[in-house]
Amino acid sequence: MRIAVDALGGDFGAEPNVTGAIRAVRNNPELTVLLTGKEEVIRAELARLDLTGIKNRLEIIHAPDVIGMDDEPVSACREKPLSSLVRCAELVKEKNADSFVSAGNSGAVMVAAFIKLGRLKGVSRPAIAAPIPTLKGYCLLLDAGANSECKPQQLLEFAAMGIVYAKAVFGVADPTVGILSMGEEECKGNSLVKDTIPLLKESGLNYKGPVEGRDIPEGTVDVVVCDGFTGNVVLKACEGLSKTLFTLIREEVKSRPLSIAGMFLAQPAFKAIRDRTNPDNVGGAPLLGVAGNVIIAHGKSGPLAMYNAINTAAMLARRNAGEEMKTVIADIKSRQKNQTPEPENEII
Repeated sequence: MRIAVDALGGDFGAEPNVTGAIRAVRNNPELTVLLTGKEEVIRAELARLDLTGIKNRLEIIHAPDVIGMDDEPVSACREKPLSSLVRCAELVKEKNADSFVSAGNSGAVMVAAFIKLGRLKGVSRPAIAAPIPTLKGYCLLLDAGANSECKPQQLLEFAAMGIVYAKAVFGVADPTVGILSMGEEECKGNSLVKDTIPLLKESGLNYKGPVEGRDIPEGTVDVVVCDGFTGNVVLKACEGLSKTLFTLIREEVKSRPLSIAGMFLAQPAFKAIRDRTNPDNVGGAPLLGVAGNVIIAHGKSGPLAMYNAINTAAMLARRNAGEEMKTVIADIKSRQKNQTPEPENEII
């Protein structure tokens, strides 16, 4: 298994990317990591780390340019074809890597993947699938930011891809899917929600109906679909609420001396909760719908997040989830009375 890693992507440079890659290789004897970026920078990072027994499973792919976090995605990908990020996408296209991982400019990751890999057959728009911790495990939210505006057919495709991913990565035998709305009643919601519901009902997927935002952390369904604008707002709200709650708990405990003793005794429980809600333990969000395996890690990813992102990329490739997604989507479209024509492969 060969995973390409954008060694210079993210807010912290090469250190977390290289450190996470080494940990992944050390814990998986079948894994080889291709580190893309400025060769001298990568070698400097490798020189300070223990490579005993794994050196031959780390390859450096020289890429002299870097796409910045503030660069405009489309122009950056076109003007910097030798960037570490674009080189990752090319390695997957060339079949020299099974997946690629980047914590860099997420818009540029999407554009590079779309340009170099193209769409998965039957998919009109790729989607970012964000795993959100729930009382029962994880709920996959998509789209989480790739498409601000969507059509009903696209939400149907998101549902199909999300279900396949939930099976492949989270091990859910028969994932359930819902559509995010402002109530459980089908008469509520905007036109996108109302027009998508009949498609989901007829899809043959394990559709459970409209769900509200509060249903996501409860784990009411395994997959929730919505447009990317709504999904990104929900994702950021969940991340912010989690951090705020832990901050409030610490402040309240510190203000009450007797509570400090109780907090000390409850420390293992709080650590377990923190671990379950820590996005670093998931590592990244897959970009589903492109003809290749792509994991978008958070810009502030540390070594743990990169380690888990690489593991997820390997698991996705191992399960050959893309082929299953094509099969599921083709089956759904065969059920539809009025099929929509295949869209052009335009730049997103």
